[in-house]
Amino acid sequence: MSVFSLRHGQSEGNARNTYQGRLEFPLSAHGETQARAAGEWLRQFKPDYIIASPMQRARRSAEIVADLVHVDHIEFSDLLIELDTGVFSGIDAESAARTYPTLWKEFYTHSWDAIPGAELSKSLYARAILAWMRIRELGEQGASRIVCMTHGGLLQWLMKSTLAVHRWFPLLPMSNCGISQYEIEIMEENSPAFVQWAKIDFHPPNVPEGPKPVF
Repeated sequence: MSVFSLRHGQSEGNARNTYQGRLEFPLSAHGETQARAAGEWLRQFKPDYIIASPMQRARRSAEIVADLVHVDHIEFSDLLIELDTGVFSGIDAESAARTYPTLWKEFYTHSWDAIPGAELSKSLYARAILAWMRIRELGEQGASRIVCMTHGGLLQWLMKSTLAVHRWFPLLPMSNCGISQYEIEIMEENSPAFVQWAKIDFHPPNVPEGPKPVF
């Protein structure tokens, strides 16, 4: 089974360098272009299932990809929503540093675990495991090429949980519509599967990059 995990296309919040968290932002025009380019690249693999966050920026990205790869059904799961960014939600990095100088210093040591109201890494790890359990169910039901459209914060933990990493740092690159490919191969019955991250934050030649996004 192949799992292609993507961060949504650039949102209006990303374009303004805003910490979005659970706030809703639509895709920017650039983000729509990124999603279309990602879908065009994924089409060669003939995906047979899409599971996505129901939040607006991820939902629209998944719909664009689904149309291009000809997948009729998208499952929207709350397991894939973005982390809550607490008191940083709705402001940019400069404002966060100015308004919360002490927290800002802690942020670079402990990431979101230092921010009041943010979802803790322990919760994110557990949620990622539940998401993988759902993806495994889809595989058991016959899906073999799954596209998972989510957000940068949760995507960190989808990847870290496969490595049994429980800390925020080091961060993995998570650019808008960068594609990470997880391969799962059953070598023999009742034995552990062979697994690997074949790609991490891969940008097909026709996927335009934008400003480095924040969560």
